[in-house]
Amino acid sequence: MLHFGYAMSSENNENFFRGKRVALGVTGGIAAYKAIEILRGLQRAGCEVRVAMTQHACEFIRPLTFRSLSGSYVVVDDYAPENPDPIAHITFSQTADLLVVAPATANALAKFANGIADDFISSTYLACQVPILVAPAMNTAMWHHPATQRNVKKLRADGVRIIEPDEGEMACGTVGPGRLSHPEVIVGAALELLREGTRSKDLAAEHILITAGATREPIDPVRFISNRSSGRMGFALANAARNRGAEVTVVAGITSVNPPVGVNAIRVVTSDEMHEAVLTNVKHASIFIGAAAVADYAPVERSTTKIKKTSDVLELRLKRNPDVLTDVVRQRRNGQILVGVAAETDNLIAHAREKLNNKRIDAIVANDVSSNEAGFDSEDNAMVILFRDKPGSVELSLMSKLEAAHHILDEIVKLRKSKSNALMDQ
Repeated sequence: MLHFGYAMSSENNENFFRGKRVALGVTGGIAAYKAIEILRGLQRAGCEVRVAMTQHACEFIRPLTFRSLSGSYVVVDDYAPENPDPIAHITFSQTADLLVVAPATANALAKFANGIADDFISSTYLACQVPILVAPAMNTAMWHHPATQRNVKKLRADGVRIIEPDEGEMACGTVGPGRLSHPEVIVGAALELLREGTRSKDLAAEHILITAGATREPIDPVRFISNRSSGRMGFALANAARNRGAEVTVVAGITSVNPPVGVNAIRVVTSDEMHEAVLTNVKHASIFIGAAAVADYAPVERSTTKIKKTSDVLELRLKRNPDVLTDVVRQRRNGQILVGVAAETDNLIAHAREKLNNKRIDAIVANDVSSNEAGFDSEDNAMVILFRDKPGSVELSLMSKLEAAHHILDEIVKLRKSKSNALMDQ
């Protein structure tokens, strides 16, 4: 069994990221102190980090702290007499491989989204021509405000990677989303962006069809049967495949996140709709990855009106839905690679191996959704990849779903090479 995981202190990571230059922008919020952990995490991975701060960030933590840890001058004001570089916002942005802004206030998001450059960090953002990672942190009401959500949507459309804030208790006592995501998550996403910049377009010849999210099976006009799938893993696979040059189509059910920019997204609700959309589009795909949580059963009868609460027990008769993956296998073309995802709560390997053999697909990604640290609606995942035509497995220890997606695609690239070699030997 091979193991892959994110370990900032490993020699391989240090070698890979050594010399990578990260510009870290810190804006004014109580979470500014957590930027120290982000700085140290990037340094442990081997990156060189320079820091810039807004004036308001200096109210929470002093520039001297970051200067002592980074060994470099911390820019707050382009025009400060002690600033050694008269065009620092240009130099700062164009001598970096990645810009990270953490924490990013609602004000910073608004400036970035609308092209306002009235301080050093917003000027740096506009001058930046490298990948950008932004980790917002603010009061829950501010995060939910339509203006903030519009700005986040604009930034995503502009290609900015957003790490949404965590839920929890704010400094003001409010409970909800708004807390800066964990520094390890931000560091992991930053390192993955740096890795993406070095990946070849090894999937440029592929058209990949991916399913994502949950389906809903109506009971009546207001009730339905569904599951907890968020669509994050399917969208991470789509995002990674797009970045590696593939043409990507996603058939997405109900999701708690938006599909990535630059992929063809087909929205469905029920398992029947997903079944139809997949079978229509898979004939054009060279690779299929079934990452959606498709409902196995649906009500035999759907009430056309809301079922009233007239008794203590409500009985539902369920029928088995058509199996999307089974029907994809039935009409597979020569050279197609078919990969399934198995969400399990027990006997992970045994159940995944059984599904792999029964479905006769090329590989299966086994996902333990009983874990509190990974699985449904989590930013992270821990998985095991099993193969039909070769022994052993590949274990992906806890990592971001985007990083896991790239490891899965790495194995698919290997499958493609082995299939191509087999055809040449015939």
